[in-house]
Amino acid sequence: MDHSGEKGNLSQVQHVVLVLSGKGGVGKSTLTTELALALRHAGKRVGILDVDLCGPSIPRMLGADQQAVHQCDAGWVPVYTDAQKSLALMSIGFLLESPDEAVVWRGPKKTALIGQFVSDVAWGELDFLLVDTPPGTSDEHLAVVENLRKHKVDGAILVTTPQAVSTGDVRREITFCKKIGLRILGIVENMSGFVCPHCSECSNIFSKGGGEELAKLTGSPFLGCVPLDPQLSASIEEGKDFIQAFPESSTFSSINRIAQAVMTSTEAV
Repeated sequence: MDHSGEKGNLSQVQHVVLVLSGKGGVGKSTLTTELALALRHAGKRVGILDVDLCGPSIPRMLGADQQAVHQCDAGWVPVYTDAQKSLALMSIGFLLESPDEAVVWRGPKKTALIGQFVSDVAWGELDFLLVDTPPGTSDEHLAVVENLRKHKVDGAILVTTPQAVSTGDVRREITFCKKIGLRILGIVENMSGFVCPHCSECSNIFSKGGGEELAKLTGSPFLGCVPLDPQLSASIEEGKDFIQAFPESSTFSSINRIAQAVMTSTEAV
């Protein structure tokens, strides 16, 4: 495939999907990580672009936080999490001298780095590039969308928790998507019930159904629910592949269904 032209380093990326939420703490980075692993297990080559500049947590979630980024003729070489190079990752976390270092930057500097991340990372051939964004509808989001406009963006997945306080913030994110002409691939209700590690029964700690109700109200597809699962939390903390470790769990089934829905909806674009 031709690397020339305005698409540059994204020329061999088939699908670009943004992961958004109007609220912090709803599990965007967790969902991005697990969705990437599910797509990889489905035989896809996947990249994650972590543009949460102030809270870059995905390197740790994938056990890659000790890695470094290198340069090549085409730009930055992403960090690969496996020997087969089927999961690539780029994050500001790789550029900080210490994990305790804070990114205290004004908007223009953040916008410039996001522009570099979009144009200067040599992704190579990917089936999916997932873009993990910070919460809200800020400069970073506009910078990501504007920089990706040169390439085809398939759409966005919106993540919410079941409570009304979270779905209210995500409604504003839906308005943002509509204003900038970004297709909504669907809504995911995260932390939807708690799976007991002993008996596997699911209890609804935060209520249930808010994400599905929001999807109906806004005419958006509902991709599914992901429960709170201690096994998933432990895998994320330790940088392990939950999907490989617990293929029989109901949480795996939920994430896998969402991955299948994303593959179907992007193929229909």
